[in-house]
Amino acid sequence: MTYPLGTEPATALRGAGLRVTAPRVATLHELAALAHTDVDGLTTAVRSRLGGVSTQAIYDVLRVLTDAGLVRRIEPAGSPALFEIDSGDNHHHLVCRGCGTLLDVPCAVGERGCLEPATDHGFVIDEAEVVFWGYCPACQQISPPTSN
Repeated sequence: MTYPLGTEPATALRGAGLRVTAPRVATLHELAALAHTDVDGLTTAVRSRLGGVSTQAIYDVLRVLTDAGLVRRIEPAGSPALFEIDSGDNHHHLVCRGCGTLLDVPCAVGERGCLEPATDHGFVIDEAEVVFWGYCPACQQISPPTSN
């Protein structure tokens, strides 16, 4: 398997200055396979790989991996937090209002819209998070969206 981290999970953990543990390695393996997964889905996948692991252990691993910049937390409105490998490409997300499908979309090029605020209020801005909302093709077939 090719990892979005560009390296095997154990190497990525060492590179981030983290101890290599079975739950951390399993979490990175599963996130490479299950992009945009919630804690419940990730816990189930890690348990199938390792056997017994608590949900709290997965939360702890995700916090450490997110703090280290290996994992990205995504929080679309009305959804539980989702997690993905942080690929460092500053991509954005497209969310279907009908079924909740979430897909990666590359950062917009050219006209940048509102990616730079009118004032930064003294913040040093290091990231802009954009979520595009709409209806996927399958949901459009079921119930075509109305225009606003």
